[in-house]
Amino acid sequence: MKAVNASHIQEMKSIVKTGRVLTDESDRYSYSFDASFGTYLPDVVIQTQSVEELIGLVKLANREGIPIYPRGQATSLSGGPLPVKGGMVLDLSVMNQVLEIHEEDLVAVVSPGVLTASIHQAAEQKGLMYPPDPSSSHVSTIGGNLAENSGGPRGLKYGVTKDYVIGLEVITPQGELIRTGGWTVKNVTGYDLTKLIVGSEGTLGIITRAYLRLIPKPPASETVMAIFDSLIDAGSAISKILTSGILPAKMELMDQASMVAVENYEPSGLPKDAEAMIMIELDGHPSAVKDEAEQVSKVCGEAGAREVRIPRTQSEKDEVWKARKLVSPAIVRIKPTKISEDATVPRSKIPEMCRRLQQIKAKYNIELVVFGHAGDGNLHPNILADKSDREEMRRVEQAVAEIFEAAVQLGGTLSGEHGIGTMKAPFMEMELGAAGLDMMKRIKEAWDPNHIMNPGKIFPEPGQKLVLSE
Repeated sequence: MKAVNASHIQEMKSIVKTGRVLTDESDRYSYSFDASFGTYLPDVVIQTQSVEELIGLVKLANREGIPIYPRGQATSLSGGPLPVKGGMVLDLSVMNQVLEIHEEDLVAVVSPGVLTASIHQAAEQKGLMYPPDPSSSHVSTIGGNLAENSGGPRGLKYGVTKDYVIGLEVITPQGELIRTGGWTVKNVTGYDLTKLIVGSEGTLGIITRAYLRLIPKPPASETVMAIFDSLIDAGSAISKILTSGILPAKMELMDQASMVAVENYEPSGLPKDAEAMIMIELDGHPSAVKDEAEQVSKVCGEAGAREVRIPRTQSEKDEVWKARKLVSPAIVRIKPTKISEDATVPRSKIPEMCRRLQQIKAKYNIELVVFGHAGDGNLHPNILADKSDREEMRRVEQAVAEIFEAAVQLGGTLSGEHGIGTMKAPFMEMELGAAGLDMMKRIKEAWDPNHIMNPGKIFPEPGQKLVLSE
């Protein structure tokens, strides 16, 4: 890996005729961090909407061995865009010029810098829906969602980002522009390079355009809220709903600590004495979802819910979901540092994972809040701490490692939607095994033999450990 020198800067400026080449330290510092941990100063930052200019920059980087870090809005919770080896950051958030809805084909064509919420809005104006809905959709770019294979609450029924990507335009590490997939929903021509790129976290290429599958927007929805005196019972209720023949659009979980935090932050009548609450959204035909709401209520009652509510008005429904959306801003009032994890387990193991999380909380004497997309096993154990307290952060590091171990032991995975980045790289072999990890490395080697594309991500460095206490 080479550092960027003065002659490189001159060549970059000759390539970038329509954008900007930023070299001032104050500009570069703005690109040195994301929503996870660690600060790494890049050598140069480039903003351009031109695919041709990006191709020129990639060819320069590949020839000279300069690290390239594609970046969207940097909402990553796993260190995805961090320029850990210096080099060149490409700010793709400025590439937001294309957002087309082709309603006859049920396809959206987008540039990587388009906000995901903008795609939602544009599709809904045509009576359509782009299902993936990460909680950060109002600030995250579709390019970042594609790179990390983002999920969201609707993942339970509709799947994650990769399930809606039918084609991509990608700059390879050698500076070639390739197209994978296309406009058709069915495409079995050769290897599925589209699915390989989605979720590769910028390590295989730079996405410059995406073709996304849309679906008709369901005409109606109903919400059910159930309160439990036991987190384990809530986990059991989730499993029983999913085996009852009903597939909700969303099924979200909040534990007692998250409810208390939200109620202290913005009171709305949440029961502080309850151990857990699950919120279920059903969508489809109006009469069908009403019947399903009644069935779900019955299942929750049989599973031990002390109270079940079905909000009748839209404002009442909005109030229920508002509580879930307020969890993240509410819990940071407890302590200033938030470590948001997304270890995911098989749905049948949700009760056991909840039990293990309670044991980890007690063992390390940490502030642990549990919420998330429980319907697909994608829990979000959030640890609240103070990063200036090194002793506490060391306990947090041990707790995070045990959370990952518990998930993998239960047949789960390190990440359901946040990606691997730098944060989870040390644990990759634990899940994949040496042979599985080596196969991924061989794919990386074939695509990017000079290792210029987002180096330092996914694959652990020798002896690398999770470090939060800087």
